[in-house]
Amino acid sequence: MSVMKKLVVGNWKMHGSRAFNAELIQGLLVADLATTAPNADVAVCPPFVFLADVADALQGTAIAVGTQDISAQTQGAYTGEVAGPMIREFGATYAIVGHSERRSYHGESDQLVADKAKAALAHGLVPIVCVGETLAEREANQTEAVVGRQLQAVIDTLGADIARVVVAYEPVWAIGTGKTASPAQAQAVHAGLRAQLAQATSSAADIPLLYGGSVKPDNAVELFSQPDINGGLIGGAALKAADFAAIARAA
Repeated sequence: MSVMKKLVVGNWKMHGSRAFNAELIQGLLVADLATTAPNADVAVCPPFVFLADVADALQGTAIAVGTQDISAQTQGAYTGEVAGPMIREFGATYAIVGHSERRSYHGESDQLVADKAKAALAHGLVPIVCVGETLAEREANQTEAVVGRQLQAVIDTLGADIARVVVAYEPVWAIGTGKTASPAQAQAVHAGLRAQLAQATSSAADIPLLYGGSVKPDNAVELFSQPDINGGLIGGAALKAADFAAIARAA
């Protein structure tokens, strides 16, 4: 497998205010991740309303910006949606698609997630495609089937462009619960995703596979040392500058 830089992405979810964000960003800038975490690409994904502020504050730094969602549409009568060209205009690089909270709370289907990934690529954004199983699905030994189905919809829709995405495995039972898949459990799923990607593209070894699910400074090193884990999609710890910087350094 080729060596790639780790990728650490902070998903702020529905948190923040202008004052909170300014303090968090200042903490990240003081951490000087370009120097202290040279082996990691780093990005943060704030809520849409803060995208302009955050992008301006981070312009010219080593920290990229992304969004937590994107519309599958380019423009039109889609109240409440935010399109790729709008996101790009504010300097974003990444767009998270298919997060379990979007799938669960907003009923997003595998196909809609795939369409959003396609829209992101069409507008110059790198989609971070999230896949993951619930606790009930894991206990029923359905993990491989569930994440495989979710990823296959994206492969089928993107074709050769699947080589241009990032994939994030987030076991739903480990998001915000304090529970974490063991490094061996996470690696097993990542290896399966890598094998599935290898059937679709010769560039599978170059596709970053991120782990998300209660990643913290004290478990990041062991998680990131697994052969098929190329970084993390970080939730709660991304809201604390010291913790997020420590995770980036762990990469």
